[in-house]
Amino acid sequence: MDNNKQQDIKNQIFDLARLYFDMTFPAKQFECGKDYIPVSGKVLDSSELINSIDASLDMWLTSGRHAQLFERNLARFMNSRHAVLCNSGSSANLLALTALTSDKLGVQKLSPGDEIITVAAGFPTTVNPIIQNNLIPVFIDIELSFYNPSIESIIQAIGPKTKGIFIAHTLGNPYDSIAIREIADTHNLWFIEDNCDALGSSINDQLTGTFGDLSTLSMYPAHHITTGEGGCVFTNNPSLKVIVESFREWGRDCWCEPGKDNTCGKRFEWQFDELPFGYDHKYVYSHIGYNLKMTDFQASIGNAQLQKLQDFINKRKSNFNYLHQKMKTLEDHLLLPKSIVNSNPSWFGYPITLKPNCNFTRRDITTHLENSKIGTRLLFGGNLLRQPAYRTIERRQIGNLENTDIVAENTFWIGIYPGISKEMLNYSYDTIAKFVNSH
Repeated sequence: MDNNKQQDIKNQIFDLARLYFDMTFPAKQFECGKDYIPVSGKVLDSSELINSIDASLDMWLTSGRHAQLFERNLARFMNSRHAVLCNSGSSANLLALTALTSDKLGVQKLSPGDEIITVAAGFPTTVNPIIQNNLIPVFIDIELSFYNPSIESIIQAIGPKTKGIFIAHTLGNPYDSIAIREIADTHNLWFIEDNCDALGSSINDQLTGTFGDLSTLSMYPAHHITTGEGGCVFTNNPSLKVIVESFREWGRDCWCEPGKDNTCGKRFEWQFDELPFGYDHKYVYSHIGYNLKMTDFQASIGNAQLQKLQDFINKRKSNFNYLHQKMKTLEDHLLLPKSIVNSNPSWFGYPITLKPNCNFTRRDITTHLENSKIGTRLLFGGNLLRQPAYRTIERRQIGNLENTDIVAENTFWIGIYPGISKEMLNYSYDTIAKFVNSH
């Protein structure tokens, strides 16, 4: 088909898609008490639909040109040398930690029985890769209001078997990555930042996710940008980038892009251990890996989302600050969130902890909010060691995790994502304030 004719047909399809989107998903005026306020969600317009149709028309069903563009632009936004896309933030965490078990790292590799410092007040898939790789999680407590560990607790947790630190920036609120980077360098530890909830957060104007040897990002619909299901691993280390890609793609040794051959220029000239000389490099496996690639269809949506990312970040910060000023009237009963000096969080949600003097329980207030059409969430797993799946795992624990237990009993959070308007924030605050003041 003539290229001009082909593009004309595409443009007609895109115009119809734009019209369809506008007719099917019109803007709606918020009605207090009638419309539900979710804690999180995707913010889309017709550009995501058009991009996804463009990718579909290629009929290229795996990772391709849209993914390559998305990786380049994500790396550019993060000021990172490499971005490696995958199918979820949980997979990104698995890839980042598993990469550090590679024999290609020599004496620096993680081995079964090595210890990784993390927190119990977190999301399971920060901890799961530690367990899945036969490593030992070392659980430390957090500081209330910050919901991240203190630097002192990290130092206290370091032992003779400690080989790494793997902690999430809770709800987008940065921990002191500068100090942790220094600790990691001093003690020769790997440092992985789970940045899945914190895209756009910064410390001293440096983005979180750029301090660790590796960092991760989630692009589930709840997160700062979405590809539906999706994730990414970032690193400035070219060797780690190649290892992450290998684990992402079946464990192969070859680094050709899908559909490409002989990038190395000697596809049939390698010698690997017991394999015949010249064995096809596309079918040589240096790791026991997975298939965790992102499709072009998903990446095309990410490319549209990335154009709006800075606006999304600004809206999250604005929503947090607006709600926080109003919530200060309730500080006698509610512990409000705080961030460390010189940090600028791109908040994922607004966390609230009940103080001991409250005459109501968390269940009381969250039930009231849900009945009032205001979405709530707990702080992920609360204390993971009280969860059924983790009660018998091999681990080391520092202290009694007192604050983690307080979070498990008394903490919840509400939404401030870009789809939430000031009218919604006003209604959320008014509903909370009336409940607190009536008790």
